[in-house]
Amino acid sequence: MDGSWLPDSYILTLTGFGFLIALVAWLPLVLKRLPLSLPIVCIVLGAALFSLPQVTLSPLPLDHPKITERFTEFVVIIALMGAGLKLDRIFDWRRWTVTWRLLSVTMPLGIAAIALLLGWGLGMPWVAALLLAASLAPTDPVLAADVQVGPPKTGQEDEVRFGLTSEAGLNDGLAFPFVHLAIALAAAASSGEPWFLEWVTYRVLWEIGGGVAAGWLIGRAFGWLTFHVPAETKLAKTGDGLIALSATLVSYGLTEVIHCYGFLSVFVTALVFRSAHREHDFQVQMHEMTEQIERIAMMVLLLLFGGALAQGILEPVTWIDTAAAAVILLVIRPLTGLIGLIGFKANRSEKLTLAFFGIRGVGSFYYLAYGLNHMEMAGAERLWGLVGLIVLMSVLLHGLTVTPIMRSLDRQQGRDPDAEDEAAPSELKNP
Repeated sequence: MDGSWLPDSYILTLTGFGFLIALVAWLPLVLKRLPLSLPIVCIVLGAALFSLPQVTLSPLPLDHPKITERFTEFVVIIALMGAGLKLDRIFDWRRWTVTWRLLSVTMPLGIAAIALLLGWGLGMPWVAALLLAASLAPTDPVLAADVQVGPPKTGQEDEVRFGLTSEAGLNDGLAFPFVHLAIALAAAASSGEPWFLEWVTYRVLWEIGGGVAAGWLIGRAFGWLTFHVPAETKLAKTGDGLIALSATLVSYGLTEVIHCYGFLSVFVTALVFRSAHREHDFQVQMHEMTEQIERIAMMVLLLLFGGALAQGILEPVTWIDTAAAAVILLVIRPLTGLIGLIGFKANRSEKLTLAFFGIRGVGSFYYLAYGLNHMEMAGAERLWGLVGLIVLMSVLLHGLTVTPIMRSLDRQQGRDPDAEDEAAPSELKNP
């Protein structure tokens, strides 16, 4: 038999993608009340798939550095738009106090503590330690949906869920200066050129300020076109939630063109877009569209991550690295989170939950890929192994605990999580 009866790779890819989309729709319903998460299932499936001898594609990030950077970048910006659109709380400095605490205290302390742990404890070069610290400090907006607020206008926005959603939306942009600091230090070590003034004025002041301003302007423009132009030409009349994808790509693209932080711009665009007409039903349609795109992209990425695990991404990791990973997840994030919440008006359970669920994920992959693509760094395999281990541990630790912890928190606050499930059956699980 000549084998001509076998389907070609294109047909197999189409079939596999069809099964993937079915899993996107079906698995969250099955896992909703179980101490198990969709990312865990995706990683296991990916590991099984790439263990087959017939699968020859390498999923290792070092084999595809630019694709890794761009794909993770896309997944993050879609998640940032979705996070901003579902926040019901009006922007106010006082009402966002929990966010500022997590950003201004918890994240910088986390970066410093991780860098010290890796530099002194593991003996890594300080530039590598700083790059990893900047990559691992932010709470991930992609893998944290189960600890975030619910869809727009559902009222599922307590202080814990709001704090973790707003933190994940903003800290990805604010971590970038520290990634650039590692790149600047690496360049200065070889050239001897001064770096501090340019880093402060350009990478911190300009890129953060410009990212916020660009996001505000683009959000205002899309809000006006969608809700406030003459009735016959309102984009909201189309009922097509794809406009949210358009706003995401335009916001990110234009902001990056002027060399500012696109992640920050996308989240600000989402907040301003939402405020243009907070109660309009089209907000729900836009959020649903971004959520569907995000889940498909996330599942593809996690299948590849599972494949990378099966093909040895963790091989360079030592037992000391494993101990450091546990310290980062179980000591540094909870401790810095609690320090940031000192004096904040919340009960003990809320503070512990906010401090514990510093989920690491796709954002960490992106920052590491970006840093390694913009500097020369020896031992990149070990860096990828350590980040991969921490993300895997976070997916397992937080994925297995999120359902019982959040349901317990809801009951303590007088809410019935089962009643919420019945009232909002479309809410999907995706920590």
